[in-house]
This record gives sequence, C-alpha cells and structure tokens, in this order.
Amino acid sequence: MEWGMANRLAQLIQSDGRCLFLPVDHGYFQGPTRKLEEPRKTIEPLLPYADALFITRGVLRSSVDPDNTRPIILRVSGGTSMVGADLANEGITTGIDEVIRLNASAMGISVFIGTSYEKDSLLNLSKLVDEGEKYGIPVMAVTAVGKEMEKREARYLALCCRIAAELGARVVKTYWCENFEKVVRGCPVPVVMAGGPQTETEFEVFKFVHDGIQKGAIGVNLGRNIWQNEHPVAMIQAIRAIIHDNATPEKAQGIYDTIKKQ
Repeated sequence: MEWGMANRLAQLIQSDGRCLFLPVDHGYFQGPTRKLEEPRKTIEPLLPYADALFITRGVLRSSVDPDNTRPIILRVSGGTSMVGADLANEGITTGIDEVIRLNASAMGISVFIGTSYEKDSLLNLSKLVDEGEKYGIPVMAVTAVGKEMEKREARYLALCCRIAAELGARVVKTYWCENFEKVVRGCPVPVVMAGGPQTETEFEVFKFVHDGIQKGAIGVNLGRNIWQNEHPVAMIQAIRAIIHDNATPEKAQGIYDTIKKQ
C-alpha cells in the first residue's frame, strides 16, 4: 500500500485495529437536525473521544477549529433532501482539490443499491475511488437505505458491502443487523457500524455495538445515538470503552451511569 494511503488509514483506524468515527453530516439532507442545530456546540465536547469526524466541508469550515480537531472524513456526496423526490439521487458535491485543500484523511460517499439510482451511485463511488487512489486518499462507502428501513437485513447489507468493496472502497459503513457476521464475512475490507434498530435505552445501543464488534466490525460511525442522547459525553465514552477497551454492555452501562452524574 502506498505510504500516503497507509498513513491516512492509520490516522483513522487506531493501533488496536479499532475506530470510533463521529458523524455530524446529517444536515446535508436533513437540515438542522435535533441536537445538531448548532454544530459547534454539539461537536466540541465530544471531539476528545472521537477518532475521526465525518463531516461536510461547510460545517468543517464553520464549526471546527483547525488547531483543535481530529482526522476528517469528508462527506462528498449529496444534492438531495428529505423533502425532495428521492434521497437516492445523489451526486458528488465536493471535488478532489477541495478534499486535499481541507487536509481530509478520507472521503465518504453513499451508495443506494436496489434503487432506481443504483448505477449512478455506484459509478459515483468508482469515480471517487479513482480520484482518491491517485492522491492516496481512502474512500469510505456508506450503504444508505434512504427511507426504506426494512432493508436493514443481513442478505441485503452483505450484498451492498461486497459491491462497495469490489469497486474499491477502503472502508465500508453499514447498519448493524441480526446475523451481522454474514455481512462482515463477505466484505474483504474493514466494516464500521452505523446505527442499528431504533432503541429505547442506552443499554440496547451498547448491546448492538458490542455484538457487532464481536462479529468482526472494527468500530462504529454513530451520530444520533450519541449526540441526541441526554448525556452525550457519557454516551460516547461508554461506546468508546466497548470499542477500545473490550468493555461488555454491562460495563459500558456502568461507565455511562457514572459519567452522567458528574
């Protein structure tokens, strides 16, 4: 592997082979999401506990200090919204010159497999990989499902992850699901978990994160499960303990309960 590519991946994936990515890119299609209305206020207290930020160029420039940050995974796809005709009709919104200018460690792009825009999104991924490989910048593919939550099952997600890896993604972000080991086993590049099923309690989040790590994921890319929690700093530290310290869900719950009282 080329030195630059290896170096950027090493910034993102820690020496233990694990990672905690914090996505705050939701506004690119959702607008001012709850608890992310003022990105700087959301990001700053969580930054010390994240291994990388997944973020758009606009929020990066406006809400993250260049002298106090973490490695950046730059969201480079978009062009659709929650009120538009189809979330799957994304294009590439940020060029490689801008990625280099912002000193990003990686680029992130969504793919929408099984939709009317499957081919377009996969060709976008392929073009982005070509550009990234030219400059030693890895691409993280995001297996998006739009509004169709029923697609979060192992057979479909395994298909998505494998296709993304085949087209050159260096890391794949996908949803946790039952039988998650089938997803990881069929993907020859590292897998990070997005959110799982809707949860009522913190403990349910700790359980699916722990399960995914045990079944081969290298980490998480969790946003709303963290920053929409009533105690986001406690939440991110508890999840970090599962990822980097092999904490059980029970141990993570104890960490959460202790820190939230401080």
